[in-house]
Amino acid sequence: SPDRKPNPHAYEVQYFYQNIWTTPGDLAKGEIKVYNENFFRDLSAYALEWEVLKDGKAIRSGRVENLNVAPHQTASVKLDLGKTCQCGEWLLNVKYIQKNREGLIPAGFVVAKDQLVLNPYKAPAMELKNVAETNQQVVEPQINPNYPDYIIVEGDGFYLEFSKRNGYLDRYDVNGVSMLKEGEALTPNFWRAPTDNDFGAGLQNKYAAWKNPGIKLTDFNYKVENGQAIVNSAYDLKEVSAKLYLTYQINNQGAVKVTQKMVADKNAKVSPMFRFGMQMQMPKNFNTIEFYGRGPVENYSDRNHSTDLGIYRQSVDEQFYSYIRPQETGNKTDIRWWKQLNAGGNGVKIVAEAPFSASALHYTIESLDDGAQKDQRHSPEVKKANLTNLCIDKAQMGLGCVNSWGTIALPKYQLPYGDYEFTFILSPVKHSVDME
Repeated sequence: SPDRKPNPHAYEVQYFYQNIWTTPGDLAKGEIKVYNENFFRDLSAYALEWEVLKDGKAIRSGRVENLNVAPHQTASVKLDLGKTCQCGEWLLNVKYIQKNREGLIPAGFVVAKDQLVLNPYKAPAMELKNVAETNQQVVEPQINPNYPDYIIVEGDGFYLEFSKRNGYLDRYDVNGVSMLKEGEALTPNFWRAPTDNDFGAGLQNKYAAWKNPGIKLTDFNYKVENGQAIVNSAYDLKEVSAKLYLTYQINNQGAVKVTQKMVADKNAKVSPMFRFGMQMQMPKNFNTIEFYGRGPVENYSDRNHSTDLGIYRQSVDEQFYSYIRPQETGNKTDIRWWKQLNAGGNGVKIVAEAPFSASALHYTIESLDDGAQKDQRHSPEVKKANLTNLCIDKAQMGLGCVNSWGTIALPKYQLPYGDYEFTFILSPVKHSVDME
């Protein structure tokens, strides 16, 4: 940028330009393979530092002082990784450190890195059960439908409202803390503020049907079943010839399992979409994020090779990258769990049936969206919103990034028109005792 801050995509370029590459050898014996891509120099100028993570937390680490790898050769290096098990996700982080200063490169600089999988991630079982506290009777949630505009689901320490007009969850209070900003709701979302690349490809017009897909409530029903409240909403999406179904299952602790299902019309010709997920506008003071996924910088499905899986704690303010022009920013991919917290450590934790994407900004999508024509305005001119806009996505379309005048993301990073289903669980977090 003009202020010499590296753009988020600079980290991706840096990763692909590195000259040392690490691949698995016999990992059970601690063996990795190190390839030296340099033409004329060996790796004696670098040390290798490694770290074993279990479920995102560092368990062991070590350093290899001398790397004997000739130019354009691959060598096996043995690390004392210790034992792992099938009891969680185990990862190996490897980085190559500059031993002594060379020209502009200071001692201690990381010249290359990689992350290898020792034991893969297994998604959680998405069963939502009632939780029995010791010596306490389970208080099942109750549904009160006797209001003209909404139904209430309430239980021990929580209170939810669903609108009869649009079927959305528009109030979510746990132990007196409101998780939704007043007047806002948990809503389906298929749109992003177009990026420079999106404008270059004209996607702000080609994909425009997904901005306001004509969501109309066609059915709304509710019941208590197996000691839990179930709320169902069905919709027509007129502009995209599809049907949408939202199901909410609420347990005795106020956790909500949300299923968002879209059924497409096989005969309709409809553009791909930017994202498939939900948007939750929370009060602004939910300003802290903790997550286990790819970080620390923003990353997208086709621009996340340089980011490592790990546990990160960041502020919402840090999520916004001030691109010259306002646009989509702040996304994280491959998330295992995500927490949105206030200063007291209260908030929500999100897990899903598979690694998902999420972002949280003090800006609305609308405020970052130039509309049909790209404006010559700058990011600092956009006013912050008095809220935290949390996007929870099954997936978001990739960025393309080949050029900025028309090449869109590769097909495997697009979200073509079709049937989609996304299930995630929102659980209340009560101050920092729930921290991972």
